Amino acid sequence: MFQSTLNMVQKHQEDLLHIRSMMERSSRFISLSGLSGVFAGITALIGGGYAFKLLKDNGIDYLDGKTQEYSSELIGQLIITAILVLLLALFFGILFTVRKSRKNNLAIWTSTTKKMVLGLLIPLGAGGIFCVALIFNGMFVLVAPTTLIFYGLALINVGQYTFSDIKYLGLSELTMGIIALFLLGSGLVFWMLGFGVLHIFYGLLLFKKYK
Repeated sequence: MFQSTLNMVQKHQEDLLHIRSMMERSSRFISLSGLSGVFAGITALIGGGYAFKLLKDNGIDYLDGKTQEYSSELIGQLIITAILVLLLALFFGILFTVRKSRKNNLAIWTSTTKKMVLGLLIPLGAGGIFCVALIFNGMFVLVAPTTLIFYGLALINVGQYTFSDIKYLGLSELTMGIIALFLLGSGLVFWMLGFGVLHIFYGLLLFKKYK
C-alpha cells in the first residue's frame, strides 16, 4: 500500500516536471547557444584590434587622450569594420542557434521568437539611428558608449523571453556604456570589453549551464 502510494506520488512529480518543461519551452527561447556569444566576442576583439591598427596607420594614438581629427576615409573604414563585425556576429549567432535547435528538435520561429526579435529591434534600431546622428554631427567620441548602452537595454528588454543570464549580460553592457560616457576617449577600449570580453564570458557561462 505504502509502496503503491509512493509510486503514484513519483509519477505525479514526473508529470509535473514534464508539464513544466513543456511550458518553459513554449514560453522561452531556449535554442540560444553560448557558442554564439563566444564567437561574437572573438569577432569583436578582432574588429577592435583592427580598428586600433587603422588608427595607428593614420598616425593617431587613440589612448593619448588628445582630441583627434578623423579623415572621411578613416571614418568610412571604421564604419565598414563595425558593419563587418556585426554581420559576422549575426552569422555565428544564427549558425549555432540553428544547430542547437536541430540537435534538440526545437522549433526556431515561434511566437516567442517573434516577440524576442521585436524586443531587440526596437532599442537597437533607435540606437542605430542615434549613432548615425552622432556620426553625422561629428560626435564620434559618443558612438562607442551609445552602442553599449542601447545594446544593453535591448538585452534587458528580451531577458524575459530567454535565459535570465541574458538580462545580466544586458545590465553589464549598460553599466560598461555608462562608465564609458565619463571616460570619453577610451570608448573603443570599453567597446572591446563590452562586446568582446563580456560576450565571451557570458557565452561560456551559457554553454556550461545549458549545453
